[in-house]
Amino acid sequence: MELDLPSMAAAIGVSVPVLRFLLCFVATIPISFLWRLVPRTTPKHIYSAFTGAILSYLSFGFSSNLHFIVSMLIGYISMALYRPKSGIITFFGAFGYLIGCHVYYMSGDAWKEGGIDATGALMVLTLKVISCAMNYQDGLLKDEDLREAQKKYRLLKFPSLIEYVGYCLCCGSHFAGPVYEMKDYLDWTEGKGLWSETVKQPSPFGAVARALVQAAICMGLYLYLVPHFPLSTFTSPLYGEWGFWKKLGYQYMCAFTARWKYYFIWSISEGSIIISGFGFSGWTDNNPAKPKWDRAKNVDILGVELAKSAVQIPLVWNIQVSTWLRHYVYERLVPKGKKAGFFQLLGTQTVSAIWHGLYPGYIIFFVQSALMIAGSRVIYRWQQAVSAAPLKTIMTLVNFAYTLLVLNYSAVGFMVLSLHETLTAYGSVYYVGTIIPILILMLGSIINPPRQARSRPQKKEQ
Repeated sequence: MELDLPSMAAAIGVSVPVLRFLLCFVATIPISFLWRLVPRTTPKHIYSAFTGAILSYLSFGFSSNLHFIVSMLIGYISMALYRPKSGIITFFGAFGYLIGCHVYYMSGDAWKEGGIDATGALMVLTLKVISCAMNYQDGLLKDEDLREAQKKYRLLKFPSLIEYVGYCLCCGSHFAGPVYEMKDYLDWTEGKGLWSETVKQPSPFGAVARALVQAAICMGLYLYLVPHFPLSTFTSPLYGEWGFWKKLGYQYMCAFTARWKYYFIWSISEGSIIISGFGFSGWTDNNPAKPKWDRAKNVDILGVELAKSAVQIPLVWNIQVSTWLRHYVYERLVPKGKKAGFFQLLGTQTVSAIWHGLYPGYIIFFVQSALMIAGSRVIYRWQQAVSAAPLKTIMTLVNFAYTLLVLNYSAVGFMVLSLHETLTAYGSVYYVGTIIPILILMLGSIINPPRQARSRPQKKEQ
């Protein structure tokens, strides 16, 4: 019995290509569960690679796998031929190919119109091949030349081709992430480290059920909200008639609505990684009976919606990609013996913007993000400088309101993409989300209290 895809797509208000992708995406959960039944080690690599390729073909067509092969070959050949610079070669080669695909397909326009193509999956795959090559390059360096993350994930041995392809396409995990490390993948597949027979393995089913319930709620909210807050309103005459606060409120609701789509996608991917066993990341320190699934987690919904500081956003939104950017861009831009500054932050956000695509809206959004985070750090310094509890509370509320305003204002560019629509939306509220961070940074250079010693949780948060 064939599925009536057009009728099903119409019933939930999506296009047939998007429905086909969603069906394959949800199928990653049972496929990942069956991975558990496959014998170690080579059969697991073959299963990972084969299922990933089949799901890609069913979702995007034959050409998608050709794109994935090109990206994977760039990384593998660079590791095989010139290990000392394999990470750099792969970074620019794989990113260059991704940019070419972004330009050719102009995926952002397709996504806005309800379409889909393979570039989203290629984005995830690009990060995986770069991290693998960089970790193999790091395997040549001495311990004193490596940061802790580099020591943890470096590869001393050249991965076989089937290991590499299995890592890249594992059970469809390249569709939406999360991004993970080759060393973790090899340990998981070979039954080492956290997955060795000496370590108690938790049942994944409770965590998977929670992820699926969360996914259902997120999709339900998105489908309910999206008809009420169309992006086309930003260029309609009606929007121009509204007052400042109503426009600002509409920008917030559009960004709020869009986030639930991502929450849904990441909840499904979380369930898929957890049910395979790969999401397991150890047992909770203060409760040895409670497992952690940090490797599978890509978003903390309440952490995003109630963020007290813009600095928290990368820690709770697209978590694994943020971690990748920190390890492979931000930290590597910092000269040895120096501290990171605004240049490293701006460089990291620029790489993130290019990774998403070359639309002006993406570039503007991530430049805005750099300003937003830098401004939030200034507010936090002021907050730490005051001793009176009421003033600390007020500064906390100021940072929360600042984050809420600037994040949702900036997100309009990420959604509408075009330069004209982005500037029109920003200009309609007098560029308030751009002017405020700049003013705060200027004030921060004048009102610059000395840094105080921070407790460990505060240091991590900021």
